[in-house]
Amino acid sequence: MRNPGTTLGGRAATTLPVRHANRARTARRHLLSTATAALCALLVAGCGSGGSATSAAPGGRITLTVGDYGTFGFKQAGLFDAYMREHPGITIVEHTVEQETDYYPALQTHLASGSGLDDVQAVEVGRIAQIVKKQADKFVDLGKADGVAKDAFLPWKSQQATTSDGRTIGLGTDIGPMAICYRKDLFQQAGLPTDRDQVAELWQGDWARFLETGKQYQAKAPAGTFFTDSAGGLFNAVVSSSATQYDDGGGRLAYKDSPGVKNAWNLATGAIQAGISAGLKQFDTPWYQAFANSRFATVACPSWMTAIVADKSGSANKGKWDIATAPAAGNWGGSFLAVPKAGKHQKEAAALAAWLTAPEQQAKVFTTVGNLPSNLEALNRPEVQNATLDFFGDTPTGRIYAATAQSIRPNVIGEWDGLVKDTLTNGALLSIEQHQSDPAKAWSNAVKEIDDKVGD
Repeated sequence: MRNPGTTLGGRAATTLPVRHANRARTARRHLLSTATAALCALLVAGCGSGGSATSAAPGGRITLTVGDYGTFGFKQAGLFDAYMREHPGITIVEHTVEQETDYYPALQTHLASGSGLDDVQAVEVGRIAQIVKKQADKFVDLGKADGVAKDAFLPWKSQQATTSDGRTIGLGTDIGPMAICYRKDLFQQAGLPTDRDQVAELWQGDWARFLETGKQYQAKAPAGTFFTDSAGGLFNAVVSSSATQYDDGGGRLAYKDSPGVKNAWNLATGAIQAGISAGLKQFDTPWYQAFANSRFATVACPSWMTAIVADKSGSANKGKWDIATAPAAGNWGGSFLAVPKAGKHQKEAAALAAWLTAPEQQAKVFTTVGNLPSNLEALNRPEVQNATLDFFGDTPTGRIYAATAQSIRPNVIGEWDGLVKDTLTNGALLSIEQHQSDPAKAWSNAVKEIDDKVGD
């Protein structure tokens, strides 16, 4: 997250089984525990003392801390409890921050100071290239850890966390193959088909057709509704399915001339000008509330987004949402687990990271919270392939996302992808949507902001 995000990220309603936890789930956590976790992550000294947040518990037990953001699903799937039962000498404590955009700057502060780091740290896909290129020496080579096989993961996923000399800086948790979640009832009221295959045909093979479908919807839209939630979400979806994104493949930031970015920008601004976007900022409270209030009919829907749709829409909207194939296969989001060298129990932390990303565990996470595995064996397990989510009725969720995952074209992930994406979506496009900024001026301002931060 998913968020994505972020970036990068971004990660259940009472009618859902526990497996539908929200990837951006902090709204369901107790406020006190959330605030404590966030404060821990943001303090320079971290939650522990010395070089790491790890500690030795009374009686010789080892406490391993896991730092992450949103909902990775480990706790919700019972994995921490299971691991502690299998390893009675280990206690696991999770430190979670709601937004990846808060989490990553704090991680950078801890890496710079060498203190406050958790034993296992999550890294979002939009940040992994920066870690690999500039901070790899601060992390354990997990390729040498017991129980780790690099070829167990999707090749392009493993490559994202691999240094030029072959070190494995992170183990893949999930991926974010793209689909479109849509409201069947709102489509019907607007005179559009509701069958998922017929819906997919409306925009098959071309994001421009998705925009045209939005115009058709808006012409007969139920009062107070919009075709899609946000221009930023559309932008991310289009970029995720593009062959060229923010990096030129040689390590140079090339978003200004990227055909994929240009196409995504034009479609996103086109959606704003056509009045088919609700103009919301994804992962903010008004966006969450808009699900329950039925303000939009579609949302770009990587696999982890299904949990958000289910949780935030509420029981009153159960059965109204369905999932259709996106105009083009793409991957939005996904993360890694890394082990800082500052930790006092690197071997134990590496073993935990390996276990959490093993096939059985990744399959459990998917059937619990909807985060699609990056592990090949897990991806092909029957419980993943045949999975359905109660909120979406008989929608073959596992089949839809697993099929898309197999057809994703590997894309180059650059070290500044997270920064560029956030600036263009939550900065430039949002200013156009909510403050009627001129698109050309918004783009120019975003370029200046990125150049100032990157140093180009």
